[in-house]
Amino acid sequence: MDPGFEAAFRHFVADRSGALFRTAYLLTGDRHAAEDLVQSALVKTAAKWRSVRNPVAIEGYVRRVMYHEQVSWWRRRSRVAEVPTGWLPDQIGDGHADVVDLRLVMRAALARLTPRQRTMLVLRYFEDLSETEIARLLGVRVGSVRSQIYRSLERLKKTAPELTTVREFG
Repeated sequence: MDPGFEAAFRHFVADRSGALFRTAYLLTGDRHAAEDLVQSALVKTAAKWRSVRNPVAIEGYVRRVMYHEQVSWWRRRSRVAEVPTGWLPDQIGDGHADVVDLRLVMRAALARLTPRQRTMLVLRYFEDLSETEIARLLGVRVGSVRSQIYRSLERLKKTAPELTTVREFG
């Protein structure tokens, strides 16, 4: 890889690795599998770095590679024959129902938000963009972003107060 491309690739990885990891975690549900998924996607992206013409499209390319890698892994896994064993799998813990309940409450609460409010929350807390970056991306003022995020969080507190309590999941 030529030094100019390598520097650009290193800069991209340093800037976006956190957001890519969060996406990979949502795809896999496992921290270690997410790390592996990001690494394999970045290796494939590095190999194709010169052919991606639009710098804005690079992150989309990496996310698409991650998605296809995860689907391929899932398909390979589904073809593996299950083998019965002499022991029972671990039982679901007592806290499992609480986790499921919290997820359902969270999903219902997010569904009550306007699309603009959901967008602001996803960009701020899921994609980890700053308020300035969100404002530039959406073409609005920073004050609008702040007020939308504040209103969204207040609405979540009112519609689902159980979301504001801190819980330990074991």
